[in-house]
Amino acid sequence: MLMAVVPDYVDSPLPILDEASDGVVSYSVPVLGGKGDSVHFTPSVSGYDYVVASWGDGSYYTFHLAEKVWMTLGLTPRCIGNDQQRLVYDDLGLPEFNVAEGEISFEYHYHASRSISWRMSNSHLRKYLWMRGARGVRAFFYEARISDSAEVRMLMKGDEHISLRPDGDWCEVDIREHLGGLLLQVWATVDAVSCSLSPEQTAENLLWPGFDGEMTHRRADALTDISWVYLDDLFLEKYEQSGFYDTTPILAHGRWLCSPSYRGQWSFTECERVGRNLVRVPMRELYKPKPDQEILHAHRHATDPQVIQRSNMGEEHIPAKVQRMLDQMLAFGDHLSVLARGYGIDRQPAEIVTFDRGELGRNGWRAYPQLQRLAQVAPLQMSEQAMLVRCKSLHELWQVIPNGLLRRLLQVAGCPQPEIRDLGSLKLLQGLHNIVARLDASQEDAASFASTQEPHGWKERNSSLAALFVLNDLRIADAHDTFSNAVPRLQDLGFDTATLRQGHGRALDFVFDSTIDSFSKINGALGSLIAR
Repeated sequence: MLMAVVPDYVDSPLPILDEASDGVVSYSVPVLGGKGDSVHFTPSVSGYDYVVASWGDGSYYTFHLAEKVWMTLGLTPRCIGNDQQRLVYDDLGLPEFNVAEGEISFEYHYHASRSISWRMSNSHLRKYLWMRGARGVRAFFYEARISDSAEVRMLMKGDEHISLRPDGDWCEVDIREHLGGLLLQVWATVDAVSCSLSPEQTAENLLWPGFDGEMTHRRADALTDISWVYLDDLFLEKYEQSGFYDTTPILAHGRWLCSPSYRGQWSFTECERVGRNLVRVPMRELYKPKPDQEILHAHRHATDPQVIQRSNMGEEHIPAKVQRMLDQMLAFGDHLSVLARGYGIDRQPAEIVTFDRGELGRNGWRAYPQLQRLAQVAPLQMSEQAMLVRCKSLHELWQVIPNGLLRRLLQVAGCPQPEIRDLGSLKLLQGLHNIVARLDASQEDAASFASTQEPHGWKERNSSLAALFVLNDLRIADAHDTFSNAVPRLQDLGFDTATLRQGHGRALDFVFDSTIDSFSKINGALGSLIAR
């Protein structure tokens, strides 16, 4: 806990530091005297700086990372916990989290209220010492009862007490008889951390699949032709799971870009989704300025060219599926808005589906975190639980459609109000589709939607929307852990459950495609009716 920052030119070993006995940098507070009596009070460990700022008075003890340490390294503190509060320091410039952490305080009344520990990453501690041209010297006191053995008695040479000091006075060992046994006490000052940086792997001289020889920043920057690096899209997971990064997918000129960035500090560029689970990026772009640890992270997900050759580059990935679902939602909002307006119900499309075409055109998905979560990496080997969570999010995407609006439209179409009063969103949507589909099949126009007679067959089950009912079952399965009950429903829709042995990614694809197809059929009938 008590580590002094000692200039490397100071000879080693150091003699025992005065603070070794107290175990804290500062014990008690300056004596209250006249004005200015404490003007020269400068806490230190025998004149040296310290790593952990520690203070105590015998009853209360407080601990923090020394101001010079966190300010020199540019760390950001945060406090966590309630009664058991801890300070945690992050290096947000990289970012790297939990660089240093420890308990803030404890009380002592015959025994300590809790154990206190502080830890700091080796690389950051060494970086600080190296910047200071210093080494870390630990001062400590140790006390314990030891066994009364012949070897110890021989060391004591028949005396009741012995004190040993090696050359340099860096340590004192005290052994004495105490309460019928032997008490060992040790005061020491020990060099703990040298003034040298931790060896760290860099992005220089990496071997990339499909490239001959080692890759360096200079070589990558000199590449004139596009030389693709293919990454497993699990590369994106690290960034998607943290709110510190921006990983919003962007559709630009027919290409889906997924370039993680960190708060204006650095960014990947030209990362393009290809195939079901691949990301490709030009080697030159990959080596553009960013922390080496991010390039190393990408390197861990580099994919062998043989795997690329066996991959279907035209297969649809999850962001593209989400966009197709979004397109159907937008179309549904447009159609329902037009239909409702014809009967005096004023609802803008954005009020119906919560998505605004103008906002999407200006800023893409940035204002819609639900789309971003839905489009996160979905490996083919994804777990059952992960698949169910994604199905729940997909279900919630269309649940925003107001039930009240659907009821009003069904009333306009002639459906008895008592029968639709307690219907949920699925049955309401099914009723609307049944009515519209029959009108469309008869080549009717939107003016024929209103009726004073109950429409024939409006309550019938419609196989076109079966996927939405299955999606609802999967949502319930996520809440009640009953996925096995939903599997037969997927089979009824045509899903090959044998693929579940390799993971649940294909099941998610199937649910997406089926849900999109259901809304496509609703929009097809609505669009034709309105167009006439």
